[in-house]
Amino acid sequence: MNSAVHLGFALSLLLGGTAVAQEATPLSAPDSTPDALGLMQGFPPAPDKTIRFTDPDYFAFPKLRWTVCHFRELMPTTVVRNGSEGVSELPVDIDAGIDGVEFLPLGGKAPMTWRDAFDANYTDGILVLHQGRVVYERYDGCLDEHTLHGAMSVTKSLTGLLGEVLVAEGKLDETALVGDIIPELGRSAFGDASVRQVLDMTTALDYSEDYSDPDAEVWTYARAGSPYLVSEPYEGPRSYFDYLKTVRKDGEHGEAFGYKTINSDVVGWLIARTTGVSVADYFSERIWSKIGAEREAFYTVDSIGTPFAGGGFNATLRDMARIGLLVLNEGKWAGEQIIPAQAIASIRNGGDRAVFAKAGYELLDGWSYRGMWWVSHDDHGAFAARGVHGQTIWIDPAADMVIVRFASNPVAGNAANDPTSLPAYRAVADYLKSQERGAESKGRP
Repeated sequence: MNSAVHLGFALSLLLGGTAVAQEATPLSAPDSTPDALGLMQGFPPAPDKTIRFTDPDYFAFPKLRWTVCHFRELMPTTVVRNGSEGVSELPVDIDAGIDGVEFLPLGGKAPMTWRDAFDANYTDGILVLHQGRVVYERYDGCLDEHTLHGAMSVTKSLTGLLGEVLVAEGKLDETALVGDIIPELGRSAFGDASVRQVLDMTTALDYSEDYSDPDAEVWTYARAGSPYLVSEPYEGPRSYFDYLKTVRKDGEHGEAFGYKTINSDVVGWLIARTTGVSVADYFSERIWSKIGAEREAFYTVDSIGTPFAGGGFNATLRDMARIGLLVLNEGKWAGEQIIPAQAIASIRNGGDRAVFAKAGYELLDGWSYRGMWWVSHDDHGAFAARGVHGQTIWIDPAADMVIVRFASNPVAGNAANDPTSLPAYRAVADYLKSQERGAESKGRP
């Protein structure tokens, strides 16, 4: 694999950036869909419309608008088995008024509608659940109701949820040192970090995910996680596990929040070491096989088949909504407590806001991070799983609402879409609550 291809692969592997610089004004959402551009259309597609894993820009905009739905065709994966008892019903009661819900974007001067925000955020699919019913569902780009889409760093929250389940059940001690559970990490930065510090990403690591820095540690990490051999001589780590052993400490654990993907892979290792099965198999066992998922899901894997616990999960939009509903309902599904309510409560309570504030997220003032979920601490108790390019599971307990979104925004960082996402989620929540009050005043159930 030549260096240019490797750079493109490294970024895509971590699902945190793009392989080439983006134009100042990218194509609009309607003009950049795979169909509009003719990407991968036909048998075979035209040479200049073909996307290959070896393309250095295969995860760059606009190609990423096709790639996010086709990771399985491009790299090795491992399955997350769904159950054999059939698909669980998601009742549908579409509310046509949602499209017209208005909100003021953060820092904006003119209101925007929910419908307008769909294209503004390069949305591939979005679904709103209210009181367990689908009240809104829309698709575009590469996505339809049957297609699996990359969840990017929403995967971290699923990994964190499994970690919280093990803590709640007493199988994983949150105060234990990682090195005592995984001796192979004893001499790494993680050796003297507690399980809780890793779950909440308050570890002090000599590790940079600055993709603009060619010397950042993220590049070594990405190469280690590559599922393919490289052509040039290479004697470094060749798996996620191997790389984690090399990470050095910088500072004191517990003092500040630092969003670093490698924490999620450590939690994935803790889960595997504790349960004796991979993250993919444990997620299937505890959740995916229990919620009536419509399709199998999958994770991308490294060269030894280790699931990418920090960003490799792929599923349908409706099945992601089922995960959101499970979390909203405090671990219950169809009347059965399939994961401990205590695990959800730990996440909802949030982490240390002062520690989180040190990371400097200007648009997330007053938030915290707990169990690899983002907690708003607003008056609705909203919290979220978030991934680059706009992936979201948004849970609003006060409104009895879940919003799930898959997207392929040209800009990786959520700061690009938060101004037209965060107030939109709240506006829909307020709208749905007003509809409840209206129904109650008219004596309807």
